[in-house]
Amino acid sequence: MDKPSLADLRENYTKAGLDSTDVSPNPFTQFNEWMKTAISSDILEPNAMTLATANADGHPSSRIVLLKHYDEDGFCFFTSYGSQKGQDLEANPHASITLHWKELERQICIRGTVKKTSREESENYFHMRPHSSQIGAMASAQSQPIADRPALLQREKNLIEEYPEGTTIPLPHYWGGYRISPTYIEFWQGRPSRLHDRIVYQKDSNGSWNTDRLCP
Repeated sequence: MDKPSLADLRENYTKAGLDSTDVSPNPFTQFNEWMKTAISSDILEPNAMTLATANADGHPSSRIVLLKHYDEDGFCFFTSYGSQKGQDLEANPHASITLHWKELERQICIRGTVKKTSREESENYFHMRPHSSQIGAMASAQSQPIADRPALLQREKNLIEEYPEGTTIPLPHYWGGYRISPTYIEFWQGRPSRLHDRIVYQKDSNGSWNTDRLCP
């Protein structure tokens, strides 16, 4: 069987363009417009994003998480504080996120510093989740070794017996939200011949946003 040639796999992006005159002076307004377009385009999980972190030694790791809230204070996701990403952020509170919408030939890259959300915010979101997701958060010591899947399912079973549907599940102390406060937000639009459009917002020391076009 012939091995597929990865070097020959490519798309020529032709759907849209992006110029500095097209974007809002406020990057959060621009983000909101692109997110609304992604949602209305029926993209599967348009809030899925790659979160990249690094530990105290600078060793990186990345994974897909879901964006659950955003405003001018930042971009929020929720997870176990004991997970690999939680451990990384405890040691090094800098991260980047990337949202990629292949159907729109667009991506958004964001860099910034990360802090935990308030306990109240974490609790409010936790109790909005389906009962099964709340149970799952309690059952999983995320990123820690476990003997086998049956052991995990037994934890889940025990918790369902303790907290049946309709009861209030307490927010675990090891679970909650993070907010990325951005200093860099880049909007990328695919263009023909790999001459893509890149408009970047960077925050200066006064808290204002400066806009530039970058070479692709």
